[in-house]
Amino acid sequence: MAVGSWQKEQEELHKKQPARFIEEQPFATVVGRLKEDQARFGTQGVGYIGKHIVGTGEDAHTTTKVLLDLLRPHIILISGKRGTGKSYLGGIITEELALLPNEFRQNVAVVMVDTMGIFWSMKRPNDQQSELLKTWNLEPRGFDNVKVFVPFEQQEEFIRAGIPIDEGISILPYEFSAEEWSLAFNLKRTDHIAISLEKNINELIRDGKKFTIDDIIAKIRDDAGTSKEVKNALDNMLTVAAQWGVFGERGINIDDLVVPGQISIVDVSRLRATEAWSVRNFLVAILTRKIYQYRVFARKEEEVAKIEGIKTTGKKYPIVWLIIDEAHNFCPSDYETVSSSPILTVAKQGREPGVSMIVITQMPNKIHQDILSQTDLVISHRLTSKADIEALHAVMQTYLFEDMWKYINQLPRWPGAAIILDDGTAAVI
Repeated sequence: MAVGSWQKEQEELHKKQPARFIEEQPFATVVGRLKEDQARFGTQGVGYIGKHIVGTGEDAHTTTKVLLDLLRPHIILISGKRGTGKSYLGGIITEELALLPNEFRQNVAVVMVDTMGIFWSMKRPNDQQSELLKTWNLEPRGFDNVKVFVPFEQQEEFIRAGIPIDEGISILPYEFSAEEWSLAFNLKRTDHIAISLEKNINELIRDGKKFTIDDIIAKIRDDAGTSKEVKNALDNMLTVAAQWGVFGERGINIDDLVVPGQISIVDVSRLRATEAWSVRNFLVAILTRKIYQYRVFARKEEEVAKIEGIKTTGKKYPIVWLIIDEAHNFCPSDYETVSSSPILTVAKQGREPGVSMIVITQMPNKIHQDILSQTDLVISHRLTSKADIEALHAVMQTYLFEDMWKYINQLPRWPGAAIILDDGTAAVI
């Protein structure tokens, strides 16, 4: 991978760090780190994610620390059955990013899609697990650089539930193509409903109008070429969509979410179950697209400045970590959603401009194969489905000759126990 100017800036900052930190971690393993980076940086610019497990059964115990490289961009898969700790691990990595020394933290922004409504709790100390944390020489703490974003029309609902929120977000209907609207409603493009929907939205787009859902409904009602039955079906679908509570006139300002040193939690957990995934896919699609475009623009500005020997505009463009829980619903293996294409773009091309992505799923066989093929780090908790384990085996099959069942079955039945497949070092940990 080519080294961009953003990464060179990170490297310069690492050189300024004291050697004391390396001395404190003499027997740690850094996963996801290339050999040349390990030689240069040691255990600087990392996150503490766990400890090695030695032995099996009743003899299993933890030993040296396992650290995660936070210097280079990564595509990371976290998998495991429900209750094994995969979302918890996603939170740990997020907290480790928040705990980076200020020089590094100001070069990083985190955007997390929260489908379970749990990550807002990073604002407060984890006092419930204080005794457990002591065994790891850790103390409960909250983070003041965490901001929670929810759909505008759900803000009062979150407040009544006692959940601290910071800002509302909304979606602009005209930021999506006609084809993406069909995908959002799970329509076959050959259906009469999809044909009418796409035709009318395309006409609105050609007119250059910043249209609302009401504009789409009015346009379809006036369409003489659409049957009454199709009009009624679309009228009902779009009216329901307008009630989702996520469409507005402001849209998503990426500068509000991608802020140096900030952890942005986009909480979509309280969207009604009947249409939850359609709305969530819309939100994740526009978030992912805007994050990628943001970093591509930043990379171009950095490269132009380097070539011409001039200063940038002075605006800080941090690298971005995008973390998506229940990722199999946003980019599934067997059908396309409105969020599939933006996520696949980041998986295939995001590391070059400086976008890391962590996808979390309990069903790795249900996530798009192109994501699995792009992962450089897999962290898997317990799995029992043969299809899920075979999916992981396919990711690392070039060097993983032993049966994946062996590694999974040897894991102790502890919450959080996992194996790590590190593509950079061709190792299983």
